[in-house]
Amino acid sequence: MPQLKTQTEIEKDKQQKIMETIAWKAGYYRANPHRYVSEVLGLSLKWFQQILLWCMMHYNFVMYLAARGQGKTYLTALFCCVRCILFPGTKIVVSSGTLKQANEVLLKIQDDFMKQSSILRSEIEKCNIGQNDASIYFKNGSWIKTRTSSENSRSARANCIVVDEFRMVDETVINTVLRKFLTSPRQPKYLQKPEYAHMQERNKEIYMSSAYFKSSWAYKKAQSYTLNFFDDTKKYFICGLPYQVSVREGLLSRSQLEDEMSEADYNELVQQMEMECLWFGDTDGSLFKFDELTARRRLRKAFPPLSFCNDKITIPKLTATGKRILSIDVALMQSTKKKKNDASAIFINDLIQVNDTAYQSNFVYGETFEGLKTDELGMIVMKYFYEYQCTDLVLDTNGIGLGVYDFITKDQVCQENGKRYQAMTCINDKDMAERCKVRDANKVVWSVKANANFNNEICVLLRNGIQNGKINFLISEQDADSSLKETYKGYFKMSPTEQAKLKMSYVQTTFAVYELIKLDHEVKNGNIKVKEVEGMRKDRYSSIAYSYWCACQLELKLKPKTQDTQSLVSKLTIRKAKYN
Repeated sequence: MPQLKTQTEIEKDKQQKIMETIAWKAGYYRANPHRYVSEVLGLSLKWFQQILLWCMMHYNFVMYLAARGQGKTYLTALFCCVRCILFPGTKIVVSSGTLKQANEVLLKIQDDFMKQSSILRSEIEKCNIGQNDASIYFKNGSWIKTRTSSENSRSARANCIVVDEFRMVDETVINTVLRKFLTSPRQPKYLQKPEYAHMQERNKEIYMSSAYFKSSWAYKKAQSYTLNFFDDTKKYFICGLPYQVSVREGLLSRSQLEDEMSEADYNELVQQMEMECLWFGDTDGSLFKFDELTARRRLRKAFPPLSFCNDKITIPKLTATGKRILSIDVALMQSTKKKKNDASAIFINDLIQVNDTAYQSNFVYGETFEGLKTDELGMIVMKYFYEYQCTDLVLDTNGIGLGVYDFITKDQVCQENGKRYQAMTCINDKDMAERCKVRDANKVVWSVKANANFNNEICVLLRNGIQNGKINFLISEQDADSSLKETYKGYFKMSPTEQAKLKMSYVQTTFAVYELIKLDHEVKNGNIKVKEVEGMRKDRYSSIAYSYWCACQLELKLKPKTQDTQSLVSKLTIRKAKYN
């Protein structure tokens, strides 16, 4: 007859079975985190998100290159929750270029996941998401905090770091600040027993972003991750999922994407990096290098659009020794779905005299127009010239540009503001000047007529100007927020349309950089012939090149003229004879 167990023994066996079940369940869900999300938390995952979540849990180093709209924030927030629940005492730091962007992960947990999952709510002790402190604490001792990617974030400690949009973070900050958070791995109590000492965990590093330029440090890091991914002795993972995955899973509308690709300002290079997870780099033998152009993007403040000008926001006054050039590459036909035409590209170059014989070119404004008639474009040219206090106008008067020139050679009245703008005439071409019949016309127009020699000249001048540091461009639109915040009160409260208008010049500068990098060329009869790659434009390049050519002509006027009226005989050392 079997011996009956005491009540204490029954309770002990029951407790043992519960602990064994918990241990089995914990091990099962640690091995299958995607199933924990669906079976326990009750949240849904796409098939690719299940794979990525599994990899994030099982690899020590993870890099996820994603097309826009794939839900990086959603996946990051889920990983943080699952990791903190299944591994008690986990410390996670989420970082990004701005604290607002990093806080999006915590807001996703608080405003989305916690409302959908009662199990998740029961695991979380408190949420504190403010401007200065953002954190979520779990009842088992785990927590998630956010930090900005800067030198000031040195006090945090973590077992796992998640860096969102890591391509926009400085490499030095990642190596000297963020990675230093990982001082020691998680220390569960079972590691104190000798039989479990070999089960020490590794810290984790997770990097997420879209693709970028090959010249950036992020590309080199992606290369090293790829090499280590194929090394079985290391636990590295890297993948890039293009926009087709988003379309297939219903996260991105195909019709919306097709509409965006048909727009006139659609840029193939942005599509390549942001949507196709392809790194972009200089082509072999390219005239303009990305690194050189990036080094010249130093201007923080762009000239404001005229629609934003008021008593407080004004156009900067022209300095006594400065010049201001308005340049335009004329194109009138509007792009269609079947054909992409050039746009009329306008740039303003604010010249600052740096010494007695030289100017520094600063491209402070850029805008493009499509589908305008000659008179409409001519009125914009006159309005911008006088409202932005320009001193010189450079215009290609070949072909359709001649119609714009004829329009501006007459006094015109703007229908929008009622102002009368003075007629302008040519300063460097007598034949073109004779087309103007207004006697007191403003002599400010530099007429250019593109031919092989001229195109070669402006290309060489622009390349030398960039390499010699004589040209400055606006900073990238990603870095412009801080500057715009200083200039425009309540900038972050503005509508997306208003913010886009204020960022227009920065975006146009980025597009100009793309054009310069992708320019193809060939040498014929000693001249450089520049041509755009299929699907690309060169209207912004042309406008900028015209402007810098004009700046070089103005520089020539600064140089002193050496008039040598003495004859050769007067230079001879012959003294006058003496007479007695």
